[in-house]
Amino acid sequence: MKTNYLFPHRFKRIGLIFLIPFSLFGIYVVQQDLEPIFLDWTVPAIFYDEIMGNQLVFSMAENNVLNEIIGIILIISGIMVAFSKEKQEDEFISKLRLESLVWATYVNYSVLLVSMLFVFGISFLWVMILNMFTILLFFIIRFNWQLRKLNKIGEDEK
Repeated sequence: MKTNYLFPHRFKRIGLIFLIPFSLFGIYVVQQDLEPIFLDWTVPAIFYDEIMGNQLVFSMAENNVLNEIIGIILIISGIMVAFSKEKQEDEFISKLRLESLVWATYVNYSVLLVSMLFVFGISFLWVMILNMFTILLFFIIRFNWQLRKLNKIGEDEK
């Protein structure tokens, strides 16, 4: 089966090498409110709303870029893990991939809907931030779970 939209299989391992430690590091950074001074940079901003201050459009802003670096690495590594070919990519694996993506989208937006109804204030902002990553996480978990079930069934038949 021709799958031009998938990365080669080796990208999955590279993605995992970054995804796992940076997920743990990201949790640590958020819990400790870590902002190292050497990462305070002046960066271009399309829109920047200072707390109790100016609203800037298309300007430069002072920002600690640690959160952005971690977020970019998590998104890229998550995409590499989620959308790399399996060793044997066939129509059934493609079907599992599609079903897992649809399932992850449903679960992700269900969590978002529940959060909109029951989570407020700054806590809702944290839910929205985490929601950027959960669709990839849900997809990776479900797709790999289904692959393991498939492999277990195959081993049982032998």
